Amino acid sequence: MWGMIATWRMAVEGITKGSELLKEGGDAGDAIETAIREVEDFPYYKSVGYGGLPNEEMEVELDAAYMDGNTLDIGAVAAIKDFANPVSIARSLSHEKVNCMLVAEGAEKFAHKQGFERKNMLTDRAKAHYRKRVKEIKQQELKPYSGHDTVGMACLDVSGKMTAATSTSGLFMKKKGRVGDSPITGSGFYADSKRGAASATGLGEDLMKGCISYEIVRLMGEGMHPQEACETAVNRLDAELRERRGEAGDLSLIAMNTKGEWGVATNIDGFSIAVVTETLEPTVYLVNREADGRCTYEKASDEWMENYMKTRMAPIEE
Repeated sequence: MWGMIATWRMAVEGITKGSELLKEGGDAGDAIETAIREVEDFPYYKSVGYGGLPNEEMEVELDAAYMDGNTLDIGAVAAIKDFANPVSIARSLSHEKVNCMLVAEGAEKFAHKQGFERKNMLTDRAKAHYRKRVKEIKQQELKPYSGHDTVGMACLDVSGKMTAATSTSGLFMKKKGRVGDSPITGSGFYADSKRGAASATGLGEDLMKGCISYEIVRLMGEGMHPQEACETAVNRLDAELRERRGEAGDLSLIAMNTKGEWGVATNIDGFSIAVVTETLEPTVYLVNREADGRCTYEKASDEWMENYMKTRMAPIEE
């Protein structure tokens, strides 16, 4: 059995490409890296990679991570600028015995020495989004932070190897150097080929308070189905944050177990996922959170899919 699950509609082209490798008996590391690179390279997805929205100083700082569930090797970069595919840099770091997580200038020096592609990741479209948001903040007193749609994936190959990976440009208009959950092991991602893999998207500052990706993998290891594990972890953290702090930020998680079964949970409306398995063609599902905390999902309609791309590619009125 093989399969791949990812956060958000933006990942469907990526998992489609990754699934071609898995079908041929390919490695879960190669498949997940291929899939995330596809998202990173598409300029109209404004929360990941090229075209990602900048920080408050109009710089694109990227975070990414990779984990091998066989060896538990981890690689991560944070606040890296001007390199094309941070997930590939993160995977390269996972082969290092020490220094496997690098940030900012240190990550950039490593990437340069390893020959990774330098690229100005700030697009004209992202600059236009930035100028529009600055204007909105002044005129409407809106909060600057908006958009934190990390692409996170969990993957299983036919050999039973599992991987997890993430990539994001983080909060729009974030402080320079801000890092969320995405490159933090156990919070943004976790993979263990004996138990399963999970990944997160949402408000990193709150996701980190629950080490939630690790918690989901732990629950799957105790025998929970991925759906139950996701719902249990998300609902517990959501309730805990509301009790202690009076509110909870966006928490959305995806997971897959060693059998290729998958699950999803969220505390928001409007979450979407992309899934492909040996028995399921690449499919986008819209996730609904019920009043009792359970999550259901339905296949996205052709109309929804069409509108999604129209919205992403529409001209920006400043």
